[in-house]
Amino acid sequence: MKRRRVAIIGLGMVAGVHSKSLLDLKDRVEVAYAFSPTAARREAFAARFPFPICADLDTIVADKSVDSVIVLTPANTHLDIVRRCAEAGKNVLLEKPVEITTARATELVDACERAGVVLGVVLQHRFRPAGEALAACMREGRLGEIAGCSTLIRLWRPQSYYDEPGRGTLARDGGGVLVTQGIHTLDLMLSLAGRIAEVRGFATTTPLHRMETEDLVTAAVRYENGALGVIDATTAAYPGFPERIEFICRNGTAVLAGTGLDIAFHDGRTEKVEPLATAGGTGADPMAFPHDWHRSVIRDFLDALDEGRPPRIPGREALKVHRLIDALIAAGETDGAVDVAGDQA
Repeated sequence: MKRRRVAIIGLGMVAGVHSKSLLDLKDRVEVAYAFSPTAARREAFAARFPFPICADLDTIVADKSVDSVIVLTPANTHLDIVRRCAEAGKNVLLEKPVEITTARATELVDACERAGVVLGVVLQHRFRPAGEALAACMREGRLGEIAGCSTLIRLWRPQSYYDEPGRGTLARDGGGVLVTQGIHTLDLMLSLAGRIAEVRGFATTTPLHRMETEDLVTAAVRYENGALGVIDATTAAYPGFPERIEFICRNGTAVLAGTGLDIAFHDGRTEKVEPLATAGGTGADPMAFPHDWHRSVIRDFLDALDEGRPPRIPGREALKVHRLIDALIAAGETDGAVDVAGDQA
């Protein structure tokens, strides 16, 4: 397999798990540059990882030997950075969310498709072993038709988390609990249960946080196949609990709780994936989780490039969860039902 030269763009909080993953995959990838416009971040990163530091994005864009970029910058910068890299012929692995609005996210996806480059999005919950086991069970039809699916995302972030400039704002992040934290679990839920057609609900900022955007959302949802469920998402649930997706199906029930899975079939059979003792990230430290799933995302992206196929979560696929988030926020602003835009919207 070709050993690819890649660049890391953005050296903030999430750069650590990506860099550990890239070190694990060093037989397949060479990090040519690690870029941040901030000197302090470059220095802090250089003290932890043995990658060449770069202070100029133009250097990366101009280097034709760089095959791909991993973009880890704030969401409101994604469109401009990705468009520049795509026009230079570089494939892109992009941290969630795609952008701060669905319109800008769609523009970003369109730009990559026009340039003919591969775009993958980092929504790593799909790569957890428990989620993959349930996806296989669903794909094989063993649970049967889904009658109900409910998702609970009860996390904790202290006020100090939102005191960082820009965090939880529309201008930088594009929203609060849904687009920043809940997006991972919502994407996994959609990949398993299918599209949600309609939502009714509420969205608010609780007295526990001083922030611009929502930290608590509760909604009733109707899926395209007629199944019903609820979505309950917050960052105000101290000390933070494992995300939970519950499926009621024709042949049994399945519960994904954090990194664990329990399936109970009507005929008495059961299946189980034990949760990982080291998994976290639901409480005050959002990075308290292993880098295994990010490594799987990057490995899949490299495989996609080598095999000439799309990655498991291409850009257009990631737009689905953005449209659901739009509908959930809109439902919080109205007393009526809100339709979720289709894939073509």
